[in-house]
Amino acid sequence: MSAQCFVDQIATVEILERVTKVCAECYDEIEVNDHIYYDMQSYRYLCHNCHTELVERLNDQCEVIEEEGGLFA
Repeated sequence: MSAQCFVDQIATVEILERVTKVCAECYDEIEVNDHIYYDMQSYRYLCHNCHTELVERLNDQCEVIEEEGGLFA
C-alpha cells in the first residue's frame, strides 16, 4: 500500500534547501541522509515516524480511515 501513497527518499542537501527542513506533520528537523517519505496525496515530506503512523491509518486507496466515535457520531 505505501508504495502507491508515498515516495521513499533519502534527504539531500538540495531537498533541504529547496523544499523543506522539517517534517510536515510533527515539525521535527530533517537532516541530510535521513530516510524521508513524500506523501503523494498531501504533497508533503514526512519523517519515518510520522510516515509509519499515517500508513497505519490508511486504506488501500490512500484515504484516512475514519475513527469510530467522531465528533458527530
